[in-house]
Amino acid sequence: MQREILWTGIGGQGVQLGTELLAHAALAEGRHAMFFGSYGGMMRGGNSETTLVLGDAPVESPPTVGSAWSALVLHPAHAAGPLARLRPDGVLVLNTTLCVAASDHPGPVVRIPATEIAAAAGSTNAVTMVALGAYAAATAVVRLDTLDAVLPDVLPPYRHRHLAVNRAALRAGHAAALPLVDAWAVEHTPEEAPV
Repeated sequence: MQREILWTGIGGQGVQLGTELLAHAALAEGRHAMFFGSYGGMMRGGNSETTLVLGDAPVESPPTVGSAWSALVLHPAHAAGPLARLRPDGVLVLNTTLCVAASDHPGPVVRIPATEIAAAAGSTNAVTMVALGAYAAATAVVRLDTLDAVLPDVLPPYRHRHLAVNRAALRAGHAAALPLVDAWAVEHTPEEAPV
């Protein structure tokens, strides 16, 4: 089983770091991961996107996906591409502080004021940690304690002074979302469904 996760935001929101953290947490829980990140040439304000594929078995091809199981949209500026690739039943995490789009998405939507929650946790720069915490709560894709445990390994040493804020943002995001789906529940086709 594989789960495809698209992230989009702008430079400075931590999209690349959040994706790396999720990948490391999945690895720590015995999953496999492969991701690809892209970002504009600007330090802040340019596009920042990632594609992450998690699986029970090794991910054998580059993470270029035509459709995805989930998406996290942190800023509306570059949301159109990931939203177009999100399956109709896919899970969407939407930063409602900045985004009003995708209100018509037919699948599960986690509407979370991530920027506001990040500010309350100590830094608006932690918006991705809030969204990741909410995503983990909504999908059970990884456990919160695993994200917390691998954070020091992923966060560059010169940013370790921000560990407490990032951990607070992860916890606040997790507390702000309800469980919606189990990412690793066995899916059955109609022919295989248990009676």
